[in-house]
Order: sequence, then C-alpha cells, then structure tokens
Amino acid sequence: MTIEKELFAIVFSLDKFRTYLLGSRVIVFSDHTKLKYLLKKLDVKPRPIRWLLLLQEFDLESRDKKGAENIVANHLSQLEREADPIPI
Repeated sequence: MTIEKELFAIVFSLDKFRTYLLGSRVIVFSDHTKLKYLLKKLDVKPRPIRWLLLLQEFDLESRDKKGAENIVANHLSQLEREADPIPI
C-alpha cells in the first residue's frame, strides 16, 4: 500500500468516528515508517497536505508495527474479493 493510500485510510477512519474520538488519545499502528515523517517533507502533494491538516484535530500518535505482526490488517489485506459481486 502506498503512503498516500495508507494516509487516506487513516483520515477516512478518523472522519467516520470523529464524534467518538475527538478529545481522546488515538494511537495509529502502521507499517509505513515514512508516514510519520510526511510532515517534514517539502515536496508533498496538495491532497495529503489537506489530509494532514484534518488530522491535526486529533490527539494522534503513530507507532510502527510490521505488517506480519499486525494480524487483523494483514488478514484483511489478503482477503480475496468475488469476481462478480451479487447485484442488489
């Protein structure tokens, strides 16, 4: 997963649970060590900059965790999708 996709996943999740998470300490486990150094980068695209500004609302801590150790995320990323989903 690219850094931009991982950042989007974090922003999307925090936005969905904003009312429950604001005012609480939020710890994000990620296997992208570059993610926490993204703020220091000077040549970042505009979209990740907007996302980083949204993340500033939260009391956020980023911790590194290898993908193999992050069992739930590792399992979800390896699930196969159906080729033809059932139409509703």
